[in-house]
Amino acid sequence: MIGQGTSSGGGAGGAGRAGRATEIAIWVCQALLVLVFLTAGFAKLLSAEQMVDSFDDIGAGQWLRYLVGVVEITGVVGLLVPRLVGLAALGLVGLMLGAMITNVVVDEFSSLAVFLFLLAAVVAWGRRDRTAALLRPGSVNRGL
Repeated sequence: MIGQGTSSGGGAGGAGRAGRATEIAIWVCQALLVLVFLTAGFAKLLSAEQMVDSFDDIGAGQWLRYLVGVVEITGVVGLLVPRLVGLAALGLVGLMLGAMITNVVVDEFSSLAVFLFLLAAVVAWGRRDRTAALLRPGSVNRGL
């Protein structure tokens, strides 16, 4: 699976190694996103005290905690389905953009939100070919 969708074939010079290194970096970013969002999503859905308090501080109500938890777990599922990785990463980029804005307006700057935003952006960029294939008319019928 590592070489899937990249030009990591064994060409002359370092092009193959660079492609393989990029693919490995994207996989590492995906794995980190899965671990963080799986943990955070379940913490929100299972009403961990810190999450309840955090969303109380935001003042939007606990419905937002549940919504964010569902979006995070959905993002994790998408990150685990090769065909949906790029789209899931784009969704997490949007979620983290909202988190960063909320942190600045309501709370304080969060370097974790920025880090997760950047990780998701790297995965979204690295898997953009899969996202484009999903958005192409008739892609479902071609068995992508």
